[in-house]
Amino acid sequence: MENLNSCLCWANMGGRLKTLFLAVIVTACISVNAQTNLTVEVNKGDGIQTLLSRYKLHQSNCNLDSFLALNKLGPTDYLILEKKYKLPLKVYNYTGGTIRNTMGIDDYDKALRIQKFNEALVESGIKKANYKDDNKLWVPYHELYCVPTTSDFKSYTMKIPILGKAYEEITVEDETLAGCVYYLVSGHGGPDPGAMTKKDGNYLCEDEYAYDVTLRLARNLLSHGAKVYVIVRDENDGIRDQEYLGYDKDEVVWFKQKIPINQVRRLKQRTAVVNNLYKKEKANAKLQKMIAIHVDSRSIGEKIDIFFYHFPGSSSGKETADTMLHTIDAKYKEHQKNRGYKGVVKARDLYVLRESKPSAVYIELGNITNEFDQKRLLIVDNRQAIANWLFLGVQKDAFRQMDE
Repeated sequence: MENLNSCLCWANMGGRLKTLFLAVIVTACISVNAQTNLTVEVNKGDGIQTLLSRYKLHQSNCNLDSFLALNKLGPTDYLILEKKYKLPLKVYNYTGGTIRNTMGIDDYDKALRIQKFNEALVESGIKKANYKDDNKLWVPYHELYCVPTTSDFKSYTMKIPILGKAYEEITVEDETLAGCVYYLVSGHGGPDPGAMTKKDGNYLCEDEYAYDVTLRLARNLLSHGAKVYVIVRDENDGIRDQEYLGYDKDEVVWFKQKIPINQVRRLKQRTAVVNNLYKKEKANAKLQKMIAIHVDSRSIGEKIDIFFYHFPGSSSGKETADTMLHTIDAKYKEHQKNRGYKGVVKARDLYVLRESKPSAVYIELGNITNEFDQKRLLIVDNRQAIANWLFLGVQKDAFRQMDE
């Protein structure tokens, strides 16, 4: 480990400014048990941050600097589809026993972090097998060549009561979406339940199911450092894990504004709230998005997949919607290979899309009257999956914009 110790001394001398230099000379500082860097191809639409995030390498500036140096890139360069890139990640031949023996280190905490890093990659599907099964231990550069600083991010918890008692405590895992502001507007509410139907003696109301998915999406965004405004709010409900979500009329609009009966007044009210907040956040936000979530109502026999609207002529809105659609399509192909996904992105001159100052996307989750689509809403795991997939699309879209 003599060479590695030399590298750490260099890092101590120069802090983050030396990291880029370290990445260039890193081949002289590798343990004899380490193989070459993991090399990967990028996916369509990938930016540098998106790629690093997929491999859990996004929380350290050291990894970013190393990636740029390894691939001879500048911070504003684009990634090229189908080209192979070296990741700041070393692959060790796992020798059995412990990670410390494999790497020749004594640091138990470091070994535990590396173990959890590998387990997280397996859980996300990026790594196909655990290191004990395939004998390949993946070790990120920040554990090998970077000296932690006081500015390195540390996860923390916070409470958001609007999410409900079971979900109000959130662990902020990283700050990859710091500076991103989202206005989440679930459809209808208050005196207007939106689309309705009846199943097994229970009313299914658009506003209740759209609100539940909206809160789940909000929670995902908050856990990655985004700033989130939940525009339509119900102080009593929060995220609910029941199949049938009880119907009430006590929803309000930020902040504690009674929702009007008149539809035009309702639309103007929530759009005005979004636009006022947009002006307030504009000076410091990296990007701002309005996301409206609804449930459609059509004939009982018509199945529809999740689909998206953007305002005609809004390239930003269309790009966001396209990214979200492609993410959902990829998830269906991963989890239900033979299902097929027929969601679409369309331009439509809706009031909330036309009048919202932030770039906006309008989402329809399904046909509330159709028995097949109802499963997407009634089964709590499905509602959570929808929120997770929408989040991944939003996150990818944010990385794309921040990479531009």
